[in-house]
Amino acid sequence: MQNVRHRLYRRRDCALCSQRFGLQVFFVSSRLAIDFGTSNTRVAVWDTSRGEAVSLSIPEISATAEYTTPSGAIGRTSFIPSLISYQGGQSWIGTQVLDRELLAASGTFRWMKRFIASRLDLPRKIDGRSIRYSEAGKDYLVRIVIYSSEAIELGEEEIAFSVPVEAFEHYQEWLGLVCESAGIKRFRFIDEASAAALGYGLRMGSNDVCMVFDFGGGTLDVSIVRMDVECEGPRKCCVLGKAGAEIGGTTIDQWIFRDLLEKNGKTSEEVSHFSGLILSNIQDAKESLTDAEDVDFMARDARSGSILKGYYTRSTFENLLDENGMFEMMNRVVDRALVDSAERGYDSDSITKVLLVGGSSLIPCVRRNLRHRFGDRVRFDRPLDAVALGAAAFIGGVDLLDHIQHDYALRYYNPEKGAHDFLTIVHSGTPYPSKEPVRQITMLASYDGQEYLGLDIYEMSSRAGTKQTGRGAKFDLVFDPTGGVHFRERETSDAFEHFWVNEKSPSFVRASPPAVRGEKRFPVSFTIDSNKRLCVSVRDLKTGARLLIEHPLIKLR
Repeated sequence: MQNVRHRLYRRRDCALCSQRFGLQVFFVSSRLAIDFGTSNTRVAVWDTSRGEAVSLSIPEISATAEYTTPSGAIGRTSFIPSLISYQGGQSWIGTQVLDRELLAASGTFRWMKRFIASRLDLPRKIDGRSIRYSEAGKDYLVRIVIYSSEAIELGEEEIAFSVPVEAFEHYQEWLGLVCESAGIKRFRFIDEASAAALGYGLRMGSNDVCMVFDFGGGTLDVSIVRMDVECEGPRKCCVLGKAGAEIGGTTIDQWIFRDLLEKNGKTSEEVSHFSGLILSNIQDAKESLTDAEDVDFMARDARSGSILKGYYTRSTFENLLDENGMFEMMNRVVDRALVDSAERGYDSDSITKVLLVGGSSLIPCVRRNLRHRFGDRVRFDRPLDAVALGAAAFIGGVDLLDHIQHDYALRYYNPEKGAHDFLTIVHSGTPYPSKEPVRQITMLASYDGQEYLGLDIYEMSSRAGTKQTGRGAKFDLVFDPTGGVHFRERETSDAFEHFWVNEKSPSFVRASPPAVRGEKRFPVSFTIDSNKRLCVSVRDLKTGARLLIEHPLIKLR
């Protein structure tokens, strides 16, 4: 839901786009940043000659959004709709999909980021072949890189990608595969909330403590950060607290979809063949309520001629959000971030600004809820492009002081319990790079003559406090192989989740001579480097040899 107006441009309009709306296409060496969003994707560059981040417009696939700032001024930014459509052996992305009126086509993928991040990597049958969301998302981002390289000279510079605060290792691994497919050799990640702080922070004073409330199409991420901006030298953003939940604009669309089905006495299977049209109209109706007091909804079934109808006032819309527990979830995420920052000495009163980011943050009742808690500290003058601009600043050299978001642990067999257990080696909140080893252990062989030894490293994440409530809490809206939508029940719990992050390469030490069972043989020190990688140093007690020195094992979150 955004107070925005879209303008679409094609390549021949490039000069007009640049002059009229300040959206520039660069033909000089620049550093690229991509904010892959559930609904829209934004691209920005760090212009080395000007020393600032600027939105990049690619007229063939981009649109322009206008929004009203608190002062009443009109803000403008460029975005690429997160859409890819496969038709007749060809594919189109962004506004190419809209220009060809393919939004409701069975070969069109939307909400790709949410499906990939949530591990709902479902297959779709397109033109006789099976395409998963991870493949569609990869094709989409590779095309964006190709289009961007036509506008700027990428060279061998690093590319920055923003990732959700609660994204697990598998999402970063997927982005790594995207980079490999696009021929990108150097890339870095920054979490979306920290990037947003840097995007706003380009105009902030020294030592401001801010809450970044990033409410987009697929996720809600809240970070509390301190901006240390010096008159000379690099700017620094120190992350004090983080929290996130899987709720966004697509979740709201799901709630409206279910409400419409109930009002019209329909099932998702009965409307599956024109569900793409329904979702498109839902989004339009939802965005209309930003300014309008009421809206009529209508979607016509081309097969039967029947019409799916609905009527919403702003009040009934807000009641729908409340019934589904949206405000409760918002407040829980904010509270979790505040608890995190309070442990570092910064409570709610320390926050000088609350920065709103993401299209869903423009919903009037969302702003009202935050203003009730934080008063006039709430700002939303860069809600749509702060993440992309901040990621571009990050890749351009702005220093980011961060900490590890999740616990990381070693899995081992506990004979007293008769089951596997976990030993934490990196605690959530650990700053990086580490000045001293974060953990030291000694590896023992599990059998005589063991030649290869290693450790099973798991990423741990507590989902406590993010459990959904209300009518829409227990279901995901998913696309079936034909492109239609239906609801699938979600198993929700507040349990501790873990993910084996080095499953493909658990062994990293070779014993020569082979080890003896139970022998204390290999002291291991764990450190974290400046690229947020867990590194190991290993020594062989039998031979005295240093087998590994600061050897990177996995990328941490």
